[in-house]
Amino acid sequence: QVQLVESGGGLVQPGGSLRLCVASGLELRLYPMSWFRQVPGAERELVARISSSGATTNYADSVKGRFTISRDNRKNSVTLQMNSLKPEDTALYFCSLYIGHQYWGQGTQVTVST
Repeated sequence: QVQLVESGGGLVQPGGSLRLCVASGLELRLYPMSWFRQVPGAERELVARISSSGATTNYADSVKGRFTISRDNRKNSVTLQMNSLKPEDTALYFCSLYIGHQYWGQGTQVTVST
């Protein structure tokens, strides 16, 4: 069974930073990985994606230049570094991968507020 566990969310002031991480017993290095976010009443939004090798990354326009997705395949880790956070970044953030089916973690809450 695929299990993804996100961590690193929290409350931060505008302009601050957070680093989200995902843990899994699965060999994440084999798969492209994505981070999504969702606010109540809205659809889940793709934030960033990284190829299995880490050579290719893609970002939503709203986070370009502020967020960085990366991976360390030796450590089986994928992270999302979020800088210059804005109140509109407030959401539940999910890590996801596709293996014949879209798998999701339970999410980690990010709240950007004074």
